[in-house]
Amino acid sequence: MRDTGLFLAQGFVGAFLAVLFLQSGLDKVFDWSGNKAYVTGYLEKTPLRPLGGVLFFVITALEVLAGVTSAAGVLATVLLGSTTLALAGAFLSASSIVSLFLGQRLAKDYASAAAMVPYFLTTVAALVLFGKA
Repeated sequence: MRDTGLFLAQGFVGAFLAVLFLQSGLDKVFDWSGNKAYVTGYLEKTPLRPLGGVLFFVITALEVLAGVTSAAGVLATVLLGSTTLALAGAFLSASSIVSLFLGQRLAKDYASAAAMVPYFLTTVAALVLFGKA
């Protein structure tokens, strides 16, 4: 028998990550040029400047993959009782946040980096919750 609280926490945290990363990733896909210009400008005064375009592609792919995997993970958790996909989605989500955090710290945008902390803590909670099943 499932622990109802754990099951609900898994469902909601997985849905949160799915919404967060699907929206962010798909926003980058649908406004590619605007978002790419923003990111390359953002990294202009960092050691990552020469890689701005490549890094934009990587973070976009990582966010979309994290969102899709998290969404599939919620369905697998609810319908099959398996948290394997959700755990993978949480891992990709944490990887994406750490990547974004690195860029913000290098750009010396400390306020934006600090704003990432709650998202990161949510992904850590997801890793714990999905690793429990």
